[in-house]
Amino acid sequence: MITPPKLHTYTAQVVWTGNTGTGTSSYRAYERANEVSADGRPTIPGSSDPAFRGDPARWNPEQLLLASIAQCHLLWYLHFCSVNGVVVTSYTDEPVATMAETAEGGHFTEAVLRPRIEVAEASMTELALALHTDAHKSCFIANSVNFPVRHEPVVTVRSAGLS
Repeated sequence: MITPPKLHTYTAQVVWTGNTGTGTSSYRAYERANEVSADGRPTIPGSSDPAFRGDPARWNPEQLLLASIAQCHLLWYLHFCSVNGVVVTSYTDEPVATMAETAEGGHFTEAVLRPRIEVAEASMTELALALHTDAHKSCFIANSVNFPVRHEPVVTVRSAGLS
């Protein structure tokens, strides 16, 4: 017997706040400012990429997509480490994504996650690296995009005497 998938529903609200008085009367007449919110969560100030007349001080959708991929990978990775005896003491990532702008619009060509992980003991290094494969296979967001998501992890061992 096939078990049906367990469905989850997510909601958000996106409100355009960039009407400068004449709406979209011309391409330069409006700001790309918007706000992303959801019940009980802080509002995220959004805009378009500065290349498309966006506000560089606000998050753009491309950055949010990349952050979602990296955050999903992080959470799955920490889960797999915790259930496999790998003690992670630090995790940072500086992911990069590439988008190709075409006459028809645009699309991402790839995302590269670059996690830097610190583990408690040298004996955990090999498994710590290997668990990125499991995290990638389980990441809901990476499984939902139509471009490759690569990983370039680096694992180091916590220095003696640090807690």
